[in-house]
Amino acid sequence: MTAHGSTGTALIETLKARLGEAYVLTATSDIDAHLTEARGLYRGEALAVVRPKDREEVAFVLQECAKAGVPVVPQGGNTGLVGGGVPYGGVVLSLTRLDRIREIDPVNATMTVEAGCILKTVQDAAGEAGYLFPLSLASEGSCRIGGNLATNAGGTAVLRYGNMRDLTLGLEVVLADGRIWDGLKGLRKDNTGYDLKDLFIGSEGTLGIITAAVLKLFPKPHARVTAFIGCASPYDALKVFQRLREAAGDQLTAFEYMPEFGIEIVLKHMPGSVRPLAEKHNSYALIELSSPQKDADLQSQLEAVLGEAFEEGLVQDAVLGSSEAQSQALWGLREHLSEVQRMEGGSIKHDVAVPVSRVAEFIDVATKACEVEMPGVRVCAFGHFGDGNIHFNLSQPVGMDKAKYLSEWERFSRIVHDIVHDMNGSISAEHGIGLIKRDELVHYKDPVALDLMHSLKRALDPQNILNPGKVVAVGENLPSAFPKVG
Repeated sequence: MTAHGSTGTALIETLKARLGEAYVLTATSDIDAHLTEARGLYRGEALAVVRPKDREEVAFVLQECAKAGVPVVPQGGNTGLVGGGVPYGGVVLSLTRLDRIREIDPVNATMTVEAGCILKTVQDAAGEAGYLFPLSLASEGSCRIGGNLATNAGGTAVLRYGNMRDLTLGLEVVLADGRIWDGLKGLRKDNTGYDLKDLFIGSEGTLGIITAAVLKLFPKPHARVTAFIGCASPYDALKVFQRLREAAGDQLTAFEYMPEFGIEIVLKHMPGSVRPLAEKHNSYALIELSSPQKDADLQSQLEAVLGEAFEEGLVQDAVLGSSEAQSQALWGLREHLSEVQRMEGGSIKHDVAVPVSRVAEFIDVATKACEVEMPGVRVCAFGHFGDGNIHFNLSQPVGMDKAKYLSEWERFSRIVHDIVHDMNGSISAEHGIGLIKRDELVHYKDPVALDLMHSLKRALDPQNILNPGKVVAVGENLPSAFPKVG
């Protein structure tokens, strides 16, 4: 739906009268950055970008847009990776001014924050209060809590702390008709009916707009040890993970898998990066153990497990970070992996999950299938072994035209997603569905589940004005999932 002529003009004037002209942007130069997403794969259009200051102004915007039948697309840091925040007509509702930390409750170990808070700001505020907010992403300096909630973000610490759904106790949400649901309770037990917050976490702004949340806090780690290991295969890496999980329990904070190709491109494109092991290996893992106990001897525990794995040939080489600087350098190899892929040309990306027991098998089977389909394609499969989430990305063959390569996105998605589906996995692990996987969802999702999702959408957004065309295909004139500009 797109408002034209007098309807759109009248709406904009109404919004300006309440929010102020400075916070209703219509100039091309002001709204241009809001029309694309981080990967540059999609470009949309919008009547305006509105920037409300609080939940009441968000409610007003939704009330007026509902009256006019104008779509609303919420945006936070606009760091999404699946086209979920790209507008196709209507109004972009930017939540960046809702950036207050409302309360920190140290006894309840919670903090109440607004949706526009930058993730790094939340992390720092928790730290200043003597606590840890554990969500950690490559975009944490620019992504915002509302987007983290809308996509049920994961990150590198899911193994120990869970994703955003696990880190959230309560929400404040503005509904499609402008009503405000105040569910900001910091309760760990509340059995008074349906758990409504879980409807909105991961819904990508299609059911309601999250304006604030109560988040869980955790004790700060006071002991930490980091290791980087080289293995002959992902199967061996998985066996090492299993042993560490049995030996360390929830002290195992991270187990991040990387292939040799991933290490090579980080070393190639990131100045100052150093190969941590003397020889090249097929597979690598970055391991972190942490504990709130200052005297926890994590290094001895880690060395004991790795020593046994080395004797059995599961680990070919290993290095421990002997200082904070060395640990940060090891983490840098993992954290820079996403950004350097673009420097190798076109990258067809998949954010998938399979049962942890099958994660090595998935990497093996999917790699072979893609290499057979396109000789020379360079597989960069990396991610979170501990929760089965692999970013199975495919860099273009050397010398191939980028546009021609990206035109194969749909074909390779079907190859990879068929393997994921056969392993009882998910075609989206932590990035969401958005636009790019909307049609794939119809192909793979259980029909009853899809029917329930459509029922929820119709019940909570009967006019289909909340981020239409994303996640679930509702209505006519939907934006296409695959035409791209990158």
